Amino acid sequence: MDPTRRLLDRLTAWSPVLLLGGLAALTYWLDAQVQAPGPDKPARARHEPDMFIENFRAVSFGADGKPRQSLAAKRAQHYADDQTSDLVEPRLEMAEPGKPRLSLSAERGRLAADREHALFSGGVRAVRDAPPGQGGDGLPGGRIVLTTEELAVSSRDERLTTDKPVTIEEPRGIIRGVGLEFDNVARTVHLKSQVSGTLQPATSSK
Repeated sequence: MDPTRRLLDRLTAWSPVLLLGGLAALTYWLDAQVQAPGPDKPARARHEPDMFIENFRAVSFGADGKPRQSLAAKRAQHYADDQTSDLVEPRLEMAEPGKPRLSLSAERGRLAADREHALFSGGVRAVRDAPPGQGGDGLPGGRIVLTTEELAVSSRDERLTTDKPVTIEEPRGIIRGVGLEFDNVARTVHLKSQVSGTLQPATSSK
């Protein structure tokens, strides 16, 4: 099988539905903290923040009391006119039992009013840690890092998309392309154009 195709197939093991589901759940928490003014306080007509939070971290816990999902940022600003929220240096982390840790960070983020769409921009970095017992140097199944300048997240469609250049790194090599469509429902990954890269054959230590 073509090495590029093998690496793209492996990306379907990222469990991005955890990322998407966690994002949707945590944006409800954020919205609850920065509600728009009530009837006695008319919302501003202009697009300007009505409330903000600094250095916050929202955590969702599992039944065992251990952290499962967290959303943190240096600052979050809520806008009353369109119910969006801007994040400064957001960081989203997923730690589901039996699954590799998944984290996403960026310089900026914007959460849509519908709580189903978000746009991360500026130095976007998504990391899936190696599964337990895997990921030694040169071994498949190791740590995967995706970097780009912009990444749109849709929780309803379970899709991650960008039209920007993308770099995917793993222990055996690196692949670059322009534009990415990740469909978790169809379990497909599509790099749109200018795909290039190198992968070394998997090796095992003796």
